[in-house]
Amino acid sequence: MLARPDRFFEDRFGLTSSAMGRLLGSHLAGRVDHADLFLEYRVSEELTLEEGSVKKASRHVSQGAGIRAQSGERTGYAHTDDLALPNLMEAARQARAIADQAGTSTAIAVGPGRPHDLYTLAEPPVTAALDRKVALLLRMDAAARALDPRVKQVIASLGSEDVIVLIATPSGFAVGDVRPLTRLNVTVIVEDGGRREIGSHGGGGRVPFDFFLEEDRWRRFTSEAVRQATIKLHAVDAPAGEMTVVLGPGWPGILLHEAVGHGLEGDFNRKQTSAFSGRMGQKVASELVTVVDDGTIANRRGSLNVDDEGIPTRRNVLIENGVLVGYMQDRLNARLMGAEPTGNGRRESYAHPPMPRMTNTFMLAGNDDPADIIRSVRRGLYAVNFGGGQVDITNGKFVFSASEAYLIEDGLVTRPVKGATLIGNGPDALTRVSRVGHDLKMDEGVGTCGKDGQSVPVGVGLPTIRIDGITVGGTQV
Repeated sequence: MLARPDRFFEDRFGLTSSAMGRLLGSHLAGRVDHADLFLEYRVSEELTLEEGSVKKASRHVSQGAGIRAQSGERTGYAHTDDLALPNLMEAARQARAIADQAGTSTAIAVGPGRPHDLYTLAEPPVTAALDRKVALLLRMDAAARALDPRVKQVIASLGSEDVIVLIATPSGFAVGDVRPLTRLNVTVIVEDGGRREIGSHGGGGRVPFDFFLEEDRWRRFTSEAVRQATIKLHAVDAPAGEMTVVLGPGWPGILLHEAVGHGLEGDFNRKQTSAFSGRMGQKVASELVTVVDDGTIANRRGSLNVDDEGIPTRRNVLIENGVLVGYMQDRLNARLMGAEPTGNGRRESYAHPPMPRMTNTFMLAGNDDPADIIRSVRRGLYAVNFGGGQVDITNGKFVFSASEAYLIEDGLVTRPVKGATLIGNGPDALTRVSRVGHDLKMDEGVGTCGKDGQSVPVGVGLPTIRIDGITVGGTQV
């Protein structure tokens, strides 16, 4: 892959800066409020090992362009997988036809700011030798089976991609990015006395393949998957009812992402469909709670040098000491709300228009010792890992299943439980946070966020926190 997106698209497709200028200028400049061209070239690879052999090996190359035109609240979007200039001209005409209105203003250049350099790699993960990748998956399979004789099945997978993007506007602004991404995951199934349980773990980010070999990360991922599965063999039914819940650090931040984060995205608040709409400057959480979305953390899965509208990402404080202070914005919603873009305009691919999306979303650390937080609970639930969940953005109501959780009895973590679900309201839950640990931890790099049919990589994080009075759904009264 080339380090210069502009030269890449010029050399491969003949899309010079002057050609793009003519494309955008002839059809869009001065006729709409905003317009942009998004070029993308993507190479992706996936390997899956199951039952000790490679069951899937694929490599895919895709390319395309999306052209957007905006007038008022109207957005016209057209895309093509053929980067020949005549096709792009037709896409521009169609995008303008959708958005065109009389009396529109001149197109506006993307705002100021310097792109970051968060993930320049000597070797992108897709270029690492295939035999090294297969060897790693085989080692994970053997290691999992050696850890416990109850391991009956191992599924190990490695996915990698390298994406080159270039964003241009009629004003002459152009910015590019080269985005590596990789993820290693292992799932094990254990069986004992006719009972079968599953455990899964993984990680990654905008890192090279050798990241998984450093510090024996692959071995840690494997042993963690086996640990999760074997613990569930002894789990008891979860209690039901309202109780104190302690969330562990790291991946449990997915609850914050889903139950609160989406409600802080600009489009939901502009349309007055979020539980946080119209509450800027108001107290919406415990004073112990500060929530941040930060796309500038080096090598993180959710980080970007620039967002998909060409705006440099930044650290956005959303809730500060319990007070709502910011929303995440793309260009359209920022313009219509009289705000500025925050570097949160994201899209799944060239075939999708951008919208406000999270990057790496987390709660800042507090001052409490995590052990003291657990000791403060007489009866409750300690949730360490989460599976699926559902959230209603309009009212903040959520339901999440805990994939790993334990009873807290008289200040001690005791028996593992199964079938635990957390039921509550995101904004209300934030007001019930009574203790925040000093152990902020980001997830390992496995998050994928869905919204309006689009999926993008994200990161989440959380310190150990205590929430008073959450409804726990289970089977034991």
